[in-house]
Amino acid sequence: MNENSAPDALLLMTGGCPHCPAALQALTVLLKEGAIGRLQVINVAVHIEEAEARGVQSVPWIRIGPFEVEGAATPGKLRELAQGVNDDKIFDAWLLDLLKAGKRQKFEALVKQEPQRIHALARMMKNPEASMAIRLGIGAILEEFQGTGYSEPLVAELAELLASDDRLLRADACHFLTLIGTEAIRPHMLACMDDADPEIREMAEEWLAENLAV
Repeated sequence: MNENSAPDALLLMTGGCPHCPAALQALTVLLKEGAIGRLQVINVAVHIEEAEARGVQSVPWIRIGPFEVEGAATPGKLRELAQGVNDDKIFDAWLLDLLKAGKRQKFEALVKQEPQRIHALARMMKNPEASMAIRLGIGAILEEFQGTGYSEPLVAELAELLASDDRLLRADACHFLTLIGTEAIRPHMLACMDDADPEIREMAEEWLAENLAV
């Protein structure tokens, strides 16, 4: 999907589901308006394999672009997601909810399809709602992507955060850079050696000791 096109949508439903007719109606309206480009509807009572392949436990289950919605959703919410596929604010709110729910694997799968989505993690670090659990989720994602190249585009953005007045933000940025761990972080680790915070200096020192320049 290019940046100017409408997203596609998928609805998993059953005939006996009380909320499915409303979901189908709302998505059909979005389709007619052009807010979504294509709508696929699957009755999982007939094709249960479609639900199993996606780990879906209940319906309605809706995917609009990268967004997944489980259970009932208002027409307004579905419209917001359809219009928010290229809106960082809406995407980041969705990602925040995803990380809060411990479903980071869904974001990892999305990054493999749309690598530019990785930049949301740098924005997430600046979010005042980013609790310790969220930061741990970000760290787990970066660990998962070690050696894959998916996280390397974050190096410049994380390096900028090393200049923050917020000690915790600097420490997180330094730690996350070590999780990316490529040669691209070396100059930033050297810079961290001059940080006022001893924890940050220690992280940088450990990385540099374990990754001697060739």
